[in-house]
Amino acid sequence: MKIIRNLYDWVLHWADTKYGAVALFILAFAESSFFPIPPDALLIALVLGSQTKAFKFAANCTIASVLGALAGYAIGHFLWWTPSNEFSGIANFFFNNIPSFTPESFFKIQKMYEQYDFWIIFTAGFTPIPYKLITISSGAFNINMVMFIIASVISRGARFFLVAFLIWKFGPQIKLFIDKYFNWLAIAFTVLLIGGFLVIKYFV
Repeated sequence: MKIIRNLYDWVLHWADTKYGAVALFILAFAESSFFPIPPDALLIALVLGSQTKAFKFAANCTIASVLGALAGYAIGHFLWWTPSNEFSGIANFFFNNIPSFTPESFFKIQKMYEQYDFWIIFTAGFTPIPYKLITISSGAFNINMVMFIIASVISRGARFFLVAFLIWKFGPQIKLFIDKYFNWLAIAFTVLLIGGFLVIKYFV
C-alpha cells in the first residue's frame, strides 16, 4: 500500500510542473495497459489549476487512454500466448506483478465476453474496474477491434469529460464529492444503463 501511495503522490506532483499535460497523456496511456494509478487524480488537479482548459485536458486524457487501450489490446493479441496456447512469460509477469491480474479473473472475463462483449468493455472503461485487464484480455481473446475502439472511446470519454465538467462547473468544492462518491456513482450509472437495455431486449 505504501508503494501505491508513493506512486499516487508522484503522479499528483506533476500538476505543479509545466509538464502536467504531458504527464497526464503518458499516465492515461500507461494506465490502460499496466500502470496501477488511474489518471483521474491528475486530471482533477490540472483542471483545478486551470479550469479554462478543463475540456482540453479531458480530450488529452481520452485520446491517450484509447491509444493505451490499443497497446493493451496488442499485448494480449501478440504477446499473451505461447505457440502451444499457454500463458507466455509476459502473461506470467503480469500475473505476478500487476494488481488485479490473475489467471482466474482472466478466464472469468472470457466467459463474460461471450454474452456481454461491448458492455464489458464499456463498464471497465467508465467504472473503477481495472481497465487494463479488459484491454489485454480483449486482444488475447480476439474481441472485434472496431467494437473495442468504439466502446473505449465512449466509456473513457464519458468518464474523463464528466470529471472535467464537474470541476469546471463547480470548482474546488466538488473535488471532495468526486473523491468520495464518483466511483460508486459510475457503477450505479452503468448498472442502470445496462439494465435498461436488458429490459428493452427481453421485455419490450
